[in-house]
Amino acid sequence: MFHTRNSSQHEAEFVSLDQLVEEDHLLRKIDQYIDFSFIVDKVKPYYSENKGRPSLDPLILFKMMFIGYLYGIRSERQLEKEIYYNMAYRWFLGLNINDPVPHHSTISWNRRTRFKDTTIFQDIFDEIVLQAINHDMVGGRVLFTDSTHLKANANKHKYTRKTIEQDTQNYINDLEEAIQEDRVAHGKKPLKVKGEVKTEKDIRQSTTDPESGYLYRENKPEGFFYLDHRTTDMKYNIITDAHVTPGNIHDSVPYLDRLDHQIARFGFQVEAVALDSGYLTTPICKGLSDRRIFGVISHRRFHPTHPTRGLFEKWKFHYDSEHDHYICPNGKKLLYTTTDRKGYRFYKSDPKKCVSCPFLENCTRSKKHQKVISRHVWEEHKEKIRQNRLSASGKELYKKRKEKIERSFADSKQLHGLRYCRLRGKQNVSEQVLLTAACQNMKKIATHLAKLG
Repeated sequence: MFHTRNSSQHEAEFVSLDQLVEEDHLLRKIDQYIDFSFIVDKVKPYYSENKGRPSLDPLILFKMMFIGYLYGIRSERQLEKEIYYNMAYRWFLGLNINDPVPHHSTISWNRRTRFKDTTIFQDIFDEIVLQAINHDMVGGRVLFTDSTHLKANANKHKYTRKTIEQDTQNYINDLEEAIQEDRVAHGKKPLKVKGEVKTEKDIRQSTTDPESGYLYRENKPEGFFYLDHRTTDMKYNIITDAHVTPGNIHDSVPYLDRLDHQIARFGFQVEAVALDSGYLTTPICKGLSDRRIFGVISHRRFHPTHPTRGLFEKWKFHYDSEHDHYICPNGKKLLYTTTDRKGYRFYKSDPKKCVSCPFLENCTRSKKHQKVISRHVWEEHKEKIRQNRLSASGKELYKKRKEKIERSFADSKQLHGLRYCRLRGKQNVSEQVLLTAACQNMKKIATHLAKLG
């Protein structure tokens, strides 16, 4: 029977806000299993005890931000509207149906003034990781690290040219010592000690967001970006570190420092790591070896137009460590000549023997008919990493990498709005990255504990 319903929207009803939120709602699980009480202690030093008007409850302030990052709400104005209409959001914040929603400018004011130049967002991220550790969701034994690019809030066509000094890498002193020892061991004179020389680099600096970096890599978008350097744990894929750098910083530069940060902060006993090919540098290989960590790093694939394409790969030349020389595929020796300032030993063949070699065309394009091979003073550490990658356990570990770290990046971009930077400046982008990662961890902790009952 046909029937229509008369409007009754002006009738008064008595309803509990708790009744309007589903029993299995994500925010219910987070509220039940995540302890937010630490926030009050963390932010208390940034508030005055007896001056000014009473502040907004910091728990409400940060829970508002968590809602924005959990549900990918990129605008704080929109976040205010969503909380006004969404009963689950109100319930999570502890607001009644008729309570006013805090103004969106409260969030931006606290970011610009109260929490500027503080570590509050890093502290919140770390505390969530510690809660995951307490719930036995982090092993700290096997870690996966990679970086992803975040488009800066800047026009790639608006920039100025600038020359900057590059920072000296923290391994330089150890390398210089190793070079001098290597030269002495080979009967060479030690190199003259030079003063600290800062290398200069020409960069494009954005006029909109000067702290971002111009990214120009193969198979990557071109423009101003930031990099999110992220580490996840193998056990439940909890994010254990999130670090932001400009887009023109190489992936390998902050890696060892961030690894040490996690070991010191959380007491990890790291046994193995799996990394992409961008981390296959000699200092990282030596650093992992010094820390007695089983490292698995993907190998580099040469571009079809690479200058050495079509020639023998370096691995076809056998290194005799006992006699310190290379042996070519034709059985001839390449003898040591010198060690340069960059830490590379050079081994050269005898041109008189090479000129009649049947493999000459596949060996070198030198007009002098001489093959030259370079070997870093720390090369044995890189060879060890290559052996790890080819082992059965290494292959299995690297296969896990894409299931862990790549999935974490995909979730943050697809579900939490981390594809683009909401704000400008490294500190603000760090806030976005750290709180997004913290919210991803909250979801994992809450859903896992809810399943356990």
